[in-house]
Amino acid sequence: MTAFAVDDRPVHDVRTPRDAVRRIPLSRVTSVELRKMFDTRSGFWLMASIAIASVLATAAVIAFAPDDELTYSTFGTAIGFPIAVILPMIAILSVTSEWSQRSGLTTFTLVPHRGRVIAAKAIAAVAVAVGSMLLALPIGALGNVVGTAITGTPQVWDVSPVDVSYIVLGNVLGLLSGFTLGLLIRSSAGAIVAYFVYSLVLPSIAEVLAANQRWFTDLRPWVDVNYAQGALFSFDGSLTGDQWAQLGVTGAVWLLVPMVIGLRLVLRSEVK
Repeated sequence: MTAFAVDDRPVHDVRTPRDAVRRIPLSRVTSVELRKMFDTRSGFWLMASIAIASVLATAAVIAFAPDDELTYSTFGTAIGFPIAVILPMIAILSVTSEWSQRSGLTTFTLVPHRGRVIAAKAIAAVAVAVGSMLLALPIGALGNVVGTAITGTPQVWDVSPVDVSYIVLGNVLGLLSGFTLGLLIRSSAGAIVAYFVYSLVLPSIAEVLAANQRWFTDLRPWVDVNYAQGALFSFDGSLTGDQWAQLGVTGAVWLLVPMVIGLRLVLRSEVK
């Protein structure tokens, strides 16, 4: 816009520079991704299934376990099986929903930096894993109190705080394996099938190979990620240095490297 001074010479208005667009905080993106996990009916019931499975597993232990096996570790093991399956499914769906439900174009338009969206999804998924364990462990403790009261047997609290931290770590690693498969495949059905192959078929093959090939028995802890992570659920106290090394090697090969490759594919793939 132009104004004229007294001597008829044009004088241009001085405009203030436009404010720079502020980046959406990662905390807000994370809260949105966390809310998206609960918004749909299927997402809500998948989350609710964690508590439901914990209660059912606890009731099954009380109903069917022998009296001398009513210990906190027994309840923790029973609850851990369904949760170890549910958490990776949650992680897979949190990633693949952007492609399977065709919402990725909207998400990555609102937040163009895809890496920040993926980071927010990872943080939200880990928060769900930790929160679910903080919910499941008290349910197991309540089952231990109720079960021993019904049978009249003494209460056995054979799970230490170190064991609890190992259980949480093991479940987070399992969730991240599902998250990684979601990044690599970006299809809900394909990633879920791949996870069951990863968690059920490959360990079975490794078990058969270790039983028939002596050379593989010593090598297995260094190449079988499920075997290495199983030490976290053994309730045997602290892990040895070799077990931590095996966990690190298998985690790098089966988790870290595929996650980097999957993230690279997500950053470069076309979103439709």
